[in-house]
Amino acid sequence: MEILRFMLSGQSAFFKKPDVNSYGYFTYGNVHKVALLGIFGAILGYGGYNQMQKAGKKKKAEEKGYPEFFERLQNVQVSILPCAPKGYIPKKIQVFNNSVGYASGEKGGNLIVKEQWLEMPKWEICVLINTEEAEKIRDAFLKKTCVFCPYLGKNDHPANIAKVSVEPAQAIEFTDGRIHSLVLSDLVSESELDYDELIEQGGISSFLYRESLPVSIDPWVNQYQMREFIYTDGFLTKLSGEIYHLSDNKNIMFF
Repeated sequence: MEILRFMLSGQSAFFKKPDVNSYGYFTYGNVHKVALLGIFGAILGYGGYNQMQKAGKKKKAEEKGYPEFFERLQNVQVSILPCAPKGYIPKKIQVFNNSVGYASGEKGGNLIVKEQWLEMPKWEICVLINTEEAEKIRDAFLKKTCVFCPYLGKNDHPANIAKVSVEPAQAIEFTDGRIHSLVLSDLVSESELDYDELIEQGGISSFLYRESLPVSIDPWVNQYQMREFIYTDGFLTKLSGEIYHLSDNKNIMFF
């Protein structure tokens, strides 16, 4: 097996939270798996939600299904390494007018939109090449080809992809140390975040970033299915699941 590595960044990003829209629209604090699969689907030319809605007019109400990109790519395993101090990417509320005419029923057809954007987001993304679809993603990245332009949550936010490389996948026996990627929080307990050991070894102030992020889509209503993740510079001593070691001495977990 191999691991595809690349840097994903942009001037801004907006990964919309679907649960709040009364005051404005809010974003998740990091790119999530469904958004990543959407980027891969755009690069490979797979259909998304719009294509599914058009086809859905001919489907029966009791039928279930996914947009094409998720149907094909849901088994692709990814790892997300935040490139931000303490895992936190700054956010800012952006206010702008949508005056296309059909955006609002208000007089004049002008809608004032408030969106929370991530500012200068950047991540290192790893993809485990263990399926046919993952191989297609690897080949497209190495050949620098795409069918549709990838973006960070919305087409107002173009995605920059750089430093593409492939290296052998090296699974290790992990006893303790730092995990440099987001980790599913149910794989580790609070007592196993060994901050004291880290401070003794490097004198670095420790942090714990925690957020619930989408990992899948419900096949009936296409709503996000969530899991909680943590990101920390503390040492982890017990983890269930495989740990992979990268060529620059980073330890990561796929999900």
